[in-house]
Amino acid sequence: MIQDNDVESELSDSGTDSPRIGTRLRKRRQALRMTLKQVSESSGLTEGYLSQLERGVSTGSISSLQKICAATGLEVGELFSEPDSTGPKVTRFRDSEGFSYGVKGRKLRLTPNEFDHLEMFVGVFEPGGSTGADPYSHGSSEELILVIEGQVEVTLGSQVFTLHALDSIPFSSSVPHRVKETGGNKAIVLWGMSPRSF
Repeated sequence: MIQDNDVESELSDSGTDSPRIGTRLRKRRQALRMTLKQVSESSGLTEGYLSQLERGVSTGSISSLQKICAATGLEVGELFSEPDSTGPKVTRFRDSEGFSYGVKGRKLRLTPNEFDHLEMFVGVFEPGGSTGADPYSHGSSEELILVIEGQVEVTLGSQVFTLHALDSIPFSSSVPHRVKETGGNKAIVLWGMSPRSF
């Protein structure tokens, strides 16, 4: 285990940010139901050092924050972004490009980055589109796919299911899974998972 004592790489302005960063790290760890010991084992940092970071007693270097974020599925930039305090806001799917996803698909995140327990995406697959050639897995979240429009084939491990509009299927995100449009028309699906692991 390493105690991060690299003074030169310490965050120069972390005096004001360390309590907020520590709170964010603790909130994320607790959302994942991880102990300090588990984060310590994954990151290679000591439990004592992690505890000091979470309490805002110690500041962290970019290197140590990268290790902790890798262990907890966060992006380092999320530690420094201000939470949206303007209140709820509507996400207009028609106004968003989302991001390209898989084969002939696009996806839009519906939940804000500061959410730790719930993550939701809406995805659109053009005819024949899919999440990719191979099934994938991530974390061990509880996940659910709901078909809003069209027809898709959902592969879960060695099982294959056909879902139509308003059909849904729950599973663990640790199970290799794949979604493919099979009806010959555009398909719209909703993904929900808790805790966030994508």
